[in-house]
Order: sequence, then structure tokens, then C-alpha cells
Amino acid sequence: MAYSINAKDYFNTKLYTGNDSTNAQTGVGFQPDWVWLKNRSTGSNKLMDAVRGSSSSLCTNNSNAAEGADYFASFDSDGFTVATSSSDINADAQNYVGWNWKANGQGSSNTNGTINSTYTSANTTSGFSIVSYTGNGTLGATVGHGLGQTPGLFLTKRLSGTSSWGMYHQSTGAGGFMELNSTNALQSNTAYFNNTAPTSSVFSIGTDSINNTNGSTYIAYCFAEKTGFSKFSSYTGNGNADGPFVYTGFKPAFIILKTSTIASNDWHIFDSKRIGYNTSNYSLKPNSTAAEVTSLNIDLLSNGFKLRGTQNDFNGNGGTYIYMAFAEAPLVGTNNVPATAR
Repeated sequence: MAYSINAKDYFNTKLYTGNDSTNAQTGVGFQPDWVWLKNRSTGSNKLMDAVRGSSSSLCTNNSNAAEGADYFASFDSDGFTVATSSSDINADAQNYVGWNWKANGQGSSNTNGTINSTYTSANTTSGFSIVSYTGNGTLGATVGHGLGQTPGLFLTKRLSGTSSWGMYHQSTGAGGFMELNSTNALQSNTAYFNNTAPTSSVFSIGTDSINNTNGSTYIAYCFAEKTGFSKFSSYTGNGNADGPFVYTGFKPAFIILKTSTIASNDWHIFDSKRIGYNTSNYSLKPNSTAAEVTSLNIDLLSNGFKLRGTQNDFNGNGGTYIYMAFAEAPLVGTNNVPATAR
């Protein structure tokens, strides 16, 4: 039995203006379980999720532990509410973007791995889950992700002390990791993910602080590819203003990309709402507090995206670039078969 994914039921971008007061944002189309907010002129990338609750935020542009709410008030039935003054998410007359994903509320425990997750909020339709677990310091420990399908990408973040954001991406494999908070290229070390790719039920972790310090609490964001909705892959840059075309099979609503082979280059996020027309699709940096970048040109097309610049950040000659992309609309009807029917 096949079924279709309506992309806007599971991911949507919301633009808003701060007001230094209670500021309810509607029109997302669902109650989000993961909200990523960014001031388009300055300020930190702020992440909130339903598993940890609205009282705690994380920053992708540093390695800090979980922080205060920064005036994020609530996850609402059709959006979210920010309150009072915060330059990061609600300063008066400042312009903001909010990227929203739907999981499955606060979630429940998961006993599939050698470490039982405290909460796993999993949406198997869209291939997204939020997982909370406590590290045991054991090489080769496993954690259940609840997706019922092998993740193509997952992020882990320690919630106490300081530690980088560790990313597993299927294009780079389990022999190393990418740091969402830094400009580093792929960090090669087989211990981080025990050189073991995730399975349809668990992901593997090592003994590093990015994912498995004994007694430390972690949050993981896990993603499995869904045809017509999400894609986690790579491309090779050509260093030419007529850059490569990258096929996704859908019109992208959101793209994060970075080179895994060229050091000292930023991450970049593009979406279809902030500007939304080619080639003027501005980027924001997950690893930085910087304002929108207007010099990296990209076309968002009906079936993928095309690079329109020569910068090493996104199109260096011979460089390898990893990306994660989510759909605004599929190229054709989406027919995903549930794992139980495969």
C-alpha cells in the first residue's frame, strides 16, 4: 500500500518580524516539534524541540550546552510563540526566519539500542525523529531512533558542558563526522560512530564527548530519506559560474550544504521564502551569527538546485559537498511504501 507526503504538513518556513513582546506566529500548517530560528541580520541560530521542551534552546554556531529559553514561549497548533525581547529571536522591527519540522510530540521511551532512549519522538511518514539519551561511555553503544528506516543523516549534541555538534551523513560514512558549529572539513576518526553505519532501528556511537560521555545527556535529530520530500546526498563542485545541477526529485524549500573536503569554509542554508526567486536566494550560516550572505547565487528549481558561483563555500573546483534538502513540492506524486509493506 502506497501513500503520499504533503511536504507542507511536515516542513515549512515561517518569516516574521520581532516586536519585543508576545509574538505568536501562525500559518506554519502544523504544530512543530523542532523549531530553528535565526535573526536575518545578526544573532545566534536558536533551536528548540518538543522533547526538551520550550524552556531550553541550543545554538548551532557554538559548542555551548543547552541554554535558557531566550523568550521562546510555546509550540502552538499552527506555529509557535516568542515573547519579550531577545535580539536572537524577537527584537523589535528585526526580521527573522523560522524553519519548522514535525515529529511526534514529546515522544516515548525506546528500548531498541544498548542505551534506552528517554524519549523518542518519531514521525515515520516524513522520516524525522528527535531522540534523548544518556551516554554510557562504551564504544559501540547503540541508540534506537524510531524511524523504521535507515537514517541518511543524524546530528548529536551534548546538553551539559561544551561539545561540538556531530553529524553523520551517509555520503561521508561512519569513518568520521562533520561539525555543524565549525568550518572544518570532514573529521576522520572511526571512533566517533564506531565506524558502523546506522540500521533501520539504531545508530552507533563511540566514546567521544560529541555523542557518548558517560552520564551526559544528549539530543539527536535523525532523518531518513523520503522520495519527493527529503534528500541527503553530495555533489562535486566545478569552480565555474555555470555550476553543477543537483537533482533532488523535488522543488527544494530548504537546503543546508557544506564542503566535506575543503577546510575553513562555512555551512550555508538556503530556503524558498526569504527571497524565493532565482538567482537571488540568500544564505544564512548555521556556524555563525553573521547576517544573510548575498554573494552565493543558487537556483531553486522544480527538480533540484543549481549553483551559480565559484566560491569554495559551495562550488570549489573538485570539492565534495554534502547537503540535506527538504521539499516545497515534489516533482511528481510521492509514493512511499511503509517499511512494513516492503
